[in-house]
Amino acid sequence: MRKWLPLIAVCLGAFMLLVDVTVVTVALPDMASGLHTSFAELQWVMDGYALALAALLMGAGSLADLVGRRRVYVAGLVLFAAASLACGLATGPGALIAFRAVQGIGGAAMFATTMALLNSTYHGRDRGVAFGVWGAVSGAAAATGPVLGGLLTQHLDWRWIFFVNLPVSALAVLVTLRYVGESRNPHARGVDLPGLLTFTVAAGAVTFALVRGGDNGWTSATTLGLLALGALALVAFVLVERRTAHPMLDLALLRRPSFAGVLLGGLLLSGAAFSYFGLTSLWLQSVRGMGPVTAGLALLPMSVASCLVSAGAGRRLHSVSPRLTIGLGLLLIGTGALLQATVGAGSSWPVLLPGLAVSGIGVGVAVPALSATAMAAVPPERGGMAAGAVNTARQLGNALGIALLGVAFQNGLSDGLRSRGAADPRPLADALAGGRAAAVIDRSAPQLHASIRALVDGAFADGLRASYLLAGALGIAGGLLVLLLVRKPAPAVGHAAPEQAGAGRERPAPVTG
Repeated sequence: MRKWLPLIAVCLGAFMLLVDVTVVTVALPDMASGLHTSFAELQWVMDGYALALAALLMGAGSLADLVGRRRVYVAGLVLFAAASLACGLATGPGALIAFRAVQGIGGAAMFATTMALLNSTYHGRDRGVAFGVWGAVSGAAAATGPVLGGLLTQHLDWRWIFFVNLPVSALAVLVTLRYVGESRNPHARGVDLPGLLTFTVAAGAVTFALVRGGDNGWTSATTLGLLALGALALVAFVLVERRTAHPMLDLALLRRPSFAGVLLGGLLLSGAAFSYFGLTSLWLQSVRGMGPVTAGLALLPMSVASCLVSAGAGRRLHSVSPRLTIGLGLLLIGTGALLQATVGAGSSWPVLLPGLAVSGIGVGVAVPALSATAMAAVPPERGGMAAGAVNTARQLGNALGIALLGVAFQNGLSDGLRSRGAADPRPLADALAGGRAAAVIDRSAPQLHASIRALVDGAFADGLRASYLLAGALGIAGGLLVLLLVRKPAPAVGHAAPEQAGAGRERPAPVTG
């Protein structure tokens, strides 16, 4: 039993950081009513975490290789726990968003080190068992996130989705310090700080512009200025990476079609598969009247299908070209989103089930091959960098997807209200998108409740339909790009990860957002 304690320590951290990607989705309506948030602020509660995770993942891996993976993992656990406490105590949306971003920083430190710690701790058959358990825990985190969030929100309070992290973090820190050995990469060459900074500014500015564009106006000075800042930061990132001796991302790898295709596939996969969960949760609870637990259960088919497919067909799919598994998986994800676009006025949760299940099958087919295919498409010494880039692309895709689908939702919602006779749809659209549908109905005259409810129901469905259609387009575009670009099949994936620069970021991708 003692030899498996390091595995328990690593799995505790991995479970927490992956659960926190989705656990907030079913708590959004309660957060909205408790903190009086706008729709943009609800988006940032989700996006702040995903964006910090994406921006710092590769940098955290480089730091861990240099100063010690156990040290960085423990620091990530402590920071994650402190930020969770602060999130639970937040009295306003600004503080909650800020501490969610800090949570993402801690999550990046944990995510960048989990597989490397297992790789340095276990050998032979034990290593295979450890990696298999880690993958199962990662899949379970995706499946249980919405349900766990619903249970805590409904029976305690939304703040407990953060407070519950404290005892788990404390246990993980104690077990890690006592039973996990330290490891470093003797060939580590430091952290690419200029690259990390410019990439973070580029991703953050573009995401902020997309989230705020609907409120500020797409031609406003603020929106255009943020987009220009993002473009300039991206150019600076390219220049820095081309000139530095040890870049965070070797841009020459992007000239390899297979690697570029996998990177685009990972980016679009997360945007198409997971970024609409928050919108669906708002509809299920604030419009359809479901509680947090039942709303979480309604989202479960995707996670269950992905876990079953990944576990049941994983070994057979290893012999299939990754061009087909990733490409067709993305096409299934897009098809599942389009099936959900059949939602309409009067629809309820069963209308989503076929689409969620089809998307889940696509996730289970595509995700396990992503990192292995990326590593196979580049020289062996760049394998860790390639895997880290794919994981970064997936988290960035989730962050950008939340922003883009939010834009589509707001536009569809406003158009739906306008088509149903609302003279000035913007204030009503803001209230509905912010999770206050029930309040809008209750504030109307009693004799108007039925008509206002029909207005809200139809317009919200129009907004959801627009977001599902965009998600479907992203998934299908990703599938076609992968089928077009990816050529080289991945070799058989072993359980050993070489001790080389960036090895701390070589890992199979968990089936989660």
